[in-house]
Amino acid sequence: MAAHRKPKQRTPRGQAGRTAAALALAGAATATAFDGAAHAEPQLTSAQVKAKVDRLYHEAEEATEKYNGAKEKADGAQDALDALRDEAARRMERLNASRNAMGATAAAQYRSGGLDPTLQLAFSSDPEAYLRGAELADRIGARQADAVASIRGQLVEIDRLRTEADGHVRELTAQQAELKRQKAAVQERLSAARKLLARLTAAERAAYRDAPHGHGGAGDGTRADRASRADRTAGVPSAIAAPNPRAARAVAYAYGALGKPYQWGATGPSAYDCSGLTQAAWRAAGVSLPRTTYTQIDAGQRVARSQLAPGDLVFFYSGLSHVGLYIGDGKMIHAPRTGSTIRIAPIDEMPWAGATRVA
Repeated sequence: MAAHRKPKQRTPRGQAGRTAAALALAGAATATAFDGAAHAEPQLTSAQVKAKVDRLYHEAEEATEKYNGAKEKADGAQDALDALRDEAARRMERLNASRNAMGATAAAQYRSGGLDPTLQLAFSSDPEAYLRGAELADRIGARQADAVASIRGQLVEIDRLRTEADGHVRELTAQQAELKRQKAAVQERLSAARKLLARLTAAERAAYRDAPHGHGGAGDGTRADRASRADRTAGVPSAIAAPNPRAARAVAYAYGALGKPYQWGATGPSAYDCSGLTQAAWRAAGVSLPRTTYTQIDAGQRVARSQLAPGDLVFFYSGLSHVGLYIGDGKMIHAPRTGSTIRIAPIDEMPWAGATRVA
């Protein structure tokens, strides 16, 4: 029986082959384009870019406050560790002095203690003087026993200090790791924001830079925004009097910072972040505030929005991620965001969270 063989497929050659290959590649490319269309980055409008940048800046600000809190704890752990090490060093000096004194006494006794006390009395040219000396030696022996007990106590205390210092070393290491994580989070979001802003024209970037802070606040066309733009560089102190001299000094300090740049993690005097500005303003008034927004809100008495007075701290967003210093007439001085400067703005520019009166 004859074998039935499948006809051999021939690959087209020459022009026909090149045409077939081109058609095959084109078909594959078309199929890939359709399959990957859902994964391509969409073309964003300028409004969408600005909205995404707003969100990234807000997330960066939240991470900044966490960074500030971690730094405050790391600094505290470092200070405690340094204090313990200093105390351990002082105690070691005292211990060495006690050891040296005891060694000198022991050496003197060894040099003079070669004879039995009875023979020393017999050979003494002045028995009465010897007896007085023996009584003194007994007293010295009692003091030496006290010195030994003291040295033992010092050793125990030094060991305790070293154990406590080891605990602070572990705490410091953990806080430094947290500090590194939060710093990376801030930098990641700021980098993403810069890349998005690069899609805008120079004019659009300038307009965005001068726009209100407003993540979710009033729109560009509102009357409050127009007032905000006019107030940012005014630098004219509010006519509303502060309730006390310290609040007045805090407000005056904030006015003096107008126009200085925002810089995350900064507390002045050349740049500030939001909580760094309020902390520095109240420090100038002689009041020590904690470092972060979420701790500053508990640094005084809560006040209603309707009862605000110049010098009050005003907080925004549900996570308390932003703070400003109230100056009256519904306005505050605050450090808005990366790329901006310290400015005057209406307090209705951002979602309200609460207020605190420091003094």
